This record gives sequence, C-alpha cells and structure tokens, in this order.
Amino acid sequence: MKLDVLAFGAHPDDVELSCSGTLMQSIEQGKKVGVVDLTRGELGTRGSAELRIKEASASAKILGLSERINLNMADGFFLNDKDHQLKIIKQLRYYQPDVVLANAISDRHIDHGRGAALVADACFLSGLKKIETDCEGVKQNAWRPKVLYHYIQDHYLKPDFVVDVTKFWDRKIESIMAFSSQFYDPKSNQNNTPISSKEFMDFIASRAREFGRPIGATYAEGFQVKRVIGVNDITSLG
Repeated sequence: MKLDVLAFGAHPDDVELSCSGTLMQSIEQGKKVGVVDLTRGELGTRGSAELRIKEASASAKILGLSERINLNMADGFFLNDKDHQLKIIKQLRYYQPDVVLANAISDRHIDHGRGAALVADACFLSGLKKIETDCEGVKQNAWRPKVLYHYIQDHYLKPDFVVDVTKFWDRKIESIMAFSSQFYDPKSNQNNTPISSKEFMDFIASRAREFGRPIGATYAEGFQVKRVIGVNDITSLG
C-alpha cells in the first residue's frame, strides 16, 4: 500500500500528542496516512501493552488512518542498530511514503531521541539498493522518502515550521483521550505519572497555542528538520 505520509512513534500515543492534527489535515486533503508504533509501551506505569494496542486501534479510527501497525520493539531497550534499522527499512519500502514524521530529536524520554535517530538513519539506508529486503518472499525496491520531519514533544524545541491544526483540535484531544489508561481520569486509582495529571493536558494546549501565535492560529504543531526546506511557490508560505 502506497502512503503519502507515514508517522513513526516510539510509543503508542506519541503521534497523537505531537502531530495528530497535522495527520488529520493531510487526510482531509485526500492523502493516505499511516502510523508505525515502534513499541507497545509495555514499560509504562499505567495500563498494559495489550490495553495500549486496543487504545491505539481506537485512536486510529478517530484519526481516519489508512494503516496502523506495531513493530513490537522492546520499550526502553530498542537500539539504533542493523536489526532495528532493517525493520524500519522494510516498512518504508512497503508503504513508500513521500513524507515521514518521527520523534523529537531530543526529549525527556530516552526512547524519543533514540527513535528519531533510528528512523532518520533507516530513511537514508532504505534508499540504498544494495541493502536487500523482502516482504513475504518478494524482493523490495529501494525507497527513500522525500522529506523527514521531527515533531516536538515534551521538551521545548524551537520549531523550523508549524502547522495550523485549529480546525482539528477537538478531534486531536479525542484521539489522545482514546488512551484512557495513560491520561487524566479523575476516577482512576492508578499511580500518577508525568502525563496523567489534568495539568498535563493544559500543557499540551498551551504549547499548541504558543506554536500557533506567531502565525495567527489558535493551535499549531511544531516540527524540526535537519535540512533546508525548499518551496516552489513563495506565496504559499504563511
């Protein structure tokens, strides 16, 4: 299946928190969008791996994704090595996305920066035809995405560009709250975590308002890129 946009997240809910509005905007524009979760988030304090898989499926329906898969890498312990790179390369060659979104370049959780580096390295390697992979016995062709953007997560990082997601804000919050085991629930008796408080959801909204203000939007999502961004029409820049 050919996808236009493929978003990678180290954990289920990374994408919802950081770039789900952008994904919904792309879907509204007629693009096919998918998500690859690297791990099941099995080391999380709240919930379970099995529950988070169910929550990810529910969120995928809210977002309108064409595909969502989980690579079952080890939460907290996956590496940026050949074996893990090949797992990413196979997905890139299978879905052939033009745009890839990945975790923040650096962040509070160690999996985020490592996941960002893993996906970035795999995007490059996927374009090398002498690296051979197959899908169900059929040899895959080399494929390198046109662009790789890193969404911004917990730590503040200055964005290279932002996307107005005001129109999709309510559904973004709905997709986040599909992970009910992880976020604020006044009836929950589970242990508190840095993301389970009501204040954390306020933080998510405040960050989006901060990113939106420079472009005159109520809410925006921010991204970083390691290479210069090129445009064909300067009048399309906001």
